[in-house]
Amino acid sequence: MSETLSTSVLLADAAEQRAWRAKLRGAGPVHRITTQSGETGWLIVGHEEARNALVDLRLQGRTATVGHGRRMPEDLERALNSHMLNVGPPDHTRLRRLVSAAFTRRRIEQMRPRIQELTDELLDGLAGADEADLVAGLALPLPMRVLVDLFGIPAEDCADFNVWTKVLTSAGAVDLDRLTTAAGEMVAYLRGLLDRKRQVPESDLLSALVAVRDGADRLSDDELTSMVYLLLTAGYETTVNLIGNGLLNLLANPEQLVAFKADPDLLPQVVEEAMRFDSPVQIAVRHSTEPVEIAGQAIPSGALILVSLLWANRDPDRFTEPEVFRVDRQDNPQLGFGYGFHHCIGAPLARMEGTVAIGTVIRRFPALRLAHPASSLTWRASMVMHGLTALPVHLR
Repeated sequence: MSETLSTSVLLADAAEQRAWRAKLRGAGPVHRITTQSGETGWLIVGHEEARNALVDLRLQGRTATVGHGRRMPEDLERALNSHMLNVGPPDHTRLRRLVSAAFTRRRIEQMRPRIQELTDELLDGLAGADEADLVAGLALPLPMRVLVDLFGIPAEDCADFNVWTKVLTSAGAVDLDRLTTAAGEMVAYLRGLLDRKRQVPESDLLSALVAVRDGADRLSDDELTSMVYLLLTAGYETTVNLIGNGLLNLLANPEQLVAFKADPDLLPQVVEEAMRFDSPVQIAVRHSTEPVEIAGQAIPSGALILVSLLWANRDPDRFTEPEVFRVDRQDNPQLGFGYGFHHCIGAPLARMEGTVAIGTVIRRFPALRLAHPASSLTWRASMVMHGLTALPVHLR
């Protein structure tokens, strides 16, 4: 293990993080790290070690208030964090079974024509311009409009929802008071929305989650708000980043863009490589429930564990040329969607949105190119999420 790191390294830009990976190479897959509040934890950067940590029942989920030295009020913690990412079997098995009964593959597949329609509509709005921002013009609005349809969220509520999720997924980069305010507003909104779905159920996913049961078992109120929060956040923020990061890396690597245009059947591999190369989620947060040993490092009970999906996906012990974006990469067990029983339940929807959006943009605008050097683009200040603030491009 090398020197103690600071969680500020997880807020660094792409070039600085790449320099840190090079500096730490050979120093082991686990590193001591200190949060902004002075808490000491461990950062897992090795692919094998990260994959094992994601399914280690001794490592349980921990809320995103990490780094503040104190936590949100207990009622808000329960209302937002009583979901399956924060528990292992048998609780995880029960929750996933209940949610899967509503969030079916058939329901997701039925969304494909609508996702294509929405993508075409958004690109129609950009088509007359010479320059556009593909984050603001496509990557942000597309997942939100998909969720409006899928979850039955009133379109007029989207602006507030966007503000809340931005704050709640920026833990480590915003103060706890702001985090708590956003959490309180989000919980109040979700409870009101779910109450309306109970009174007047519709054909959307939220109504299905309210109604779903397995025998006498059903989701509790805290489990409902937590699960909806998780599905909305995962279905929105991560998909925004998948689309934006994927398009950036195609445009920043012209030879790879040419290869993809020559063989459009590579589109699924492009999406998987986007998930690997610039994972939409940087870290999974865990804590140890008993003493554990990871890669020879003794970790005490109650310790903070940060599983770096982004860095594990660049592990040279697992990937050939890990710092190179390749559209034809075959062996790609990327961890961007998690692993094992914590594999993202919304991965099929995210993949569908990513393939439709990225494929359509590249077909629609054959002269598409970056308006500014990739190195000048800015990334969101978040320890958890990994995505661009803007992607300015020339359309013709």
